[in-house]
Amino acid sequence: MTITISQLFDFANLFVLPFWVLMIFLPRWGLTKKVMESFLPFVALAGLYIYLFSGTITPESAQALSNPQLVDIAQFFADERIAATGWVHFLVLDLFVGRWIYWEGQRTGVWTVHSLILCLFAGPIGLLSHILTAKITQRFFSASEEGEASSSVTPQES
Repeated sequence: MTITISQLFDFANLFVLPFWVLMIFLPRWGLTKKVMESFLPFVALAGLYIYLFSGTITPESAQALSNPQLVDIAQFFADERIAATGWVHFLVLDLFVGRWIYWEGQRTGVWTVHSLILCLFAGPIGLLSHILTAKITQRFFSASEEGEASSSVTPQES
């Protein structure tokens, strides 16, 4: 039985979903933290990427990519194997950025659900969302929480 490029593409799409589900829906669960500590998902996806990538580089494609023009890139990605390679590239990097957002949220307490969902569908937008959310949280909520804590303490009378 030969595995097709389409099947590898489908596998890669399904492979990343449990990680996203854990980060989005069960961020504080011990298993989520344990799973997200590991680099194994990235190793597996990078292995698939290398396999797909190795079959796409020809002298013609290397020439086109050495001085990329939009029309050349569009023609390059018209090939099913190359499109699958590019998609796996997106999956790996979006998951990596999502993992970083997840760990930053765990470390700082900044709310990350919206940024993770955005990152799942559009990695750079999710990253920007998290950066803005972290800055807004730091600017407006950290200072007010400190102020509330100090104002709730009543001065002692002498």
